[in-house]
Amino acid sequence: MATTNPILENSFASARSAPGLLVLLAAMEPETLQTVLSTLASLPSAEGMIVATPDAPATESWHSLKIIPVPSAVSSWTLTAAEFVLANQLAEQNEARAILILGPASASLRPSGLRELSNAVLNTPTDLAIPCYEMPPHAGLVNSAILYPLTRALFASRARFPLAIDLGLSRRMAERLASVAERLSALNQNTSLVWPVSEAAVAGFAVNEFDVGPRAQPQPADPDINAILASVTGSLFAEIDAKAAFWQRARQTPVARHPMQPPQISDASADITPMLDTFRLAYTNLREIWSLVLPPNTLIGLKRLYATDATAFQMPEHLWARIVYDFVLAYRLRTINRGHLLGALIPLYLAWVASHINITSSGTGVEQHIEAVAGAFEAEKPYLVSRWRWPDRFNP
Repeated sequence: MATTNPILENSFASARSAPGLLVLLAAMEPETLQTVLSTLASLPSAEGMIVATPDAPATESWHSLKIIPVPSAVSSWTLTAAEFVLANQLAEQNEARAILILGPASASLRPSGLRELSNAVLNTPTDLAIPCYEMPPHAGLVNSAILYPLTRALFASRARFPLAIDLGLSRRMAERLASVAERLSALNQNTSLVWPVSEAAVAGFAVNEFDVGPRAQPQPADPDINAILASVTGSLFAEIDAKAAFWQRARQTPVARHPMQPPQISDASADITPMLDTFRLAYTNLREIWSLVLPPNTLIGLKRLYATDATAFQMPEHLWARIVYDFVLAYRLRTINRGHLLGALIPLYLAWVASHINITSSGTGVEQHIEAVAGAFEAEKPYLVSRWRWPDRFNP
């Protein structure tokens, strides 16, 4: 009597023979490419793996990997619309079941991190596998101050790096992101940012975060904080505006994961004086502009901070949350020119950074404070919803 099901066996055989993971790599030096290919070849998912790279490998010894050439994308420190369109096209052409996009400097990623990201989208119901990087205390503060708290409060996601530069994607997640990216490309915005976490949230797709350890962070070609902050926050503010119907409904944020690393206490070596000088100068020169964006109670809070000595300078988390929310609202309403608006946010962001350094050098763990900030954004979400629906209610 037969003890096996031939139909089931054929199904498994077909799945094993089908292409598995498509890996899209950023441009990199030949030696670095060899390191990345060696790591990919060591993964359990290497069988059937397709690696798309703009750089031809120095040797042809990667027999377990199918390597295909792709055009070199515009160099960027983060993923852009063009990468998502290309990744989806390649997955369709090669019938890949899932995608792993690795951004610049991906050679610094541990094999264990790549294994978890690839396994999640190949072998579990995860649609978006997003890394949680281990960062130095004062790194990635635009993310910690604005991107993470806003994404967590409005899209009910605890993804610590919502603009991560390495991602695992299911096919349907890739198709959705490519659709968004194609719309941006049609508007000649091929280098625009796409926000995978919010897209997954709106679609109801499964998002999981994985600890990948430390990672070398690629630097923008223009390291000017003014340009970076304006570009990234402007893109996120536009995303929030476009998805207002979604985030205004109440949603429960997932339970926090166990922290990957022990609490970090930052040292006081960072000089906050230039940041506070910028904030105080802006308080003198930009109060008229701020008064168009911020309600009277917030301006009173800023007045107190203006008069606070540097050693005691600490911005309350709820004050910062309301400031950011009011700038989101002003972006939507075009209260002032959007370029001027985002420029007016920069001195306030620097004041937050100075406060964060003071707080975390006095005994509060870095992640502990960032989680407190994110919690304040969640608590103040009704404030944003009220102002969004009735923007004149709090006007003087």
